[in-house]
Amino acid sequence: MSNEVKCINKSDRYDPHERILRIGGVNPDGGRWSLGQAEAIAGIESGKWSFHVHRGGNTVRVIVAISRYGNKYLKTEADGEQPDNLLSLPECPR
Repeated sequence: MSNEVKCINKSDRYDPHERILRIGGVNPDGGRWSLGQAEAIAGIESGKWSFHVHRGGNTVRVIVAISRYGNKYLKTEADGEQPDNLLSLPECPR
């Protein structure tokens, strides 16, 4: 089962691997979930979790990418180097 990412928390940095700090969404019971980027990456790589976003009527999978400097970060399959589909999501409540 894939979890829909509905919000993010981002930094003021411009490197793709430093832009997103956390991703979040809503559980089936209505409670909120939130994961740090490193924890989400580990969950994707281990097969524990999968994530997606809805953009323009399409479901787009969230994947782990590697920056040109070798750092892992989250983006969608439809993004270039910058995680634009994720960055366009609203900020998660803190």
